[in-house]
Amino acid sequence: MVSGPEVAANLAAAARLIAEAARAGAKLAALPENFYLIGRHEGDKVAVREADGKGPVQDFLASAAKENRIWIIGGTAPISSEDDKRVRGACLVYDDTGRRVARYDKMHLFRFHNETERYDEARTLQAGTAPVALQSPFGRLALSVCYDVRFPELYRGLGEFDVMFVPSAFTVPTGAAHWETLLRARAIENKAYVVAAAQGGTHAGGRRTWGHTMIVDPWGEILASRAEGEGVVLGEIDHERIKDVRRRLG
Repeated sequence: MVSGPEVAANLAAAARLIAEAARAGAKLAALPENFYLIGRHEGDKVAVREADGKGPVQDFLASAAKENRIWIIGGTAPISSEDDKRVRGACLVYDDTGRRVARYDKMHLFRFHNETERYDEARTLQAGTAPVALQSPFGRLALSVCYDVRFPELYRGLGEFDVMFVPSAFTVPTGAAHWETLLRARAIENKAYVVAAAQGGTHAGGRRTWGHTMIVDPWGEILASRAEGEGVVLGEIDHERIKDVRRRLG
């Protein structure tokens, strides 16, 4: 996605993409980080925060899952925190009946600066405190968000899983340098699929995100990708492939 500053327009775009994926046969869909909004200012997400359990973004995810009969990894939603100046970047999972089955709050908050860009998520996000994995019809799923991908101990601490998710909005400098390397490394060391839905393009206010949404298999091979722009990336979770890689590597 290339999300903009209006929640309604972003939800409409997500709805189109989820429906397209479902029509193509997908049973599980993943959305990027901040799919609901990338505004002109970092604080814009705080203005649209929602109480845990109900709000436009959460209601949308539940209804889209139910209507399309598809599981959804909901990128991140802006869930209220104890600090009214910050929100939790919550990755919410809904099953194909629209029931919420998991919540993971982004633990590692992004800080970066160069000659032209400066980011400090701690100003608008409150960090989560616990990793999350869940059982599903697709195997054991590990949840993470964007900058988390730089911390391999997060995933290793979850034990064995089949698929890890990295909804992201990577900057262009860090994405060009590290994105593919990090995703493939996490797939290889965990012998698991990696699904990384990403923001990719130029947003309101001039911010650019790296994109390159990817699905990587347990051997580190890129199965599918999309460099930039709105669209659907499709792949298949093959549990025999997971078993084969684990047998080979022990």
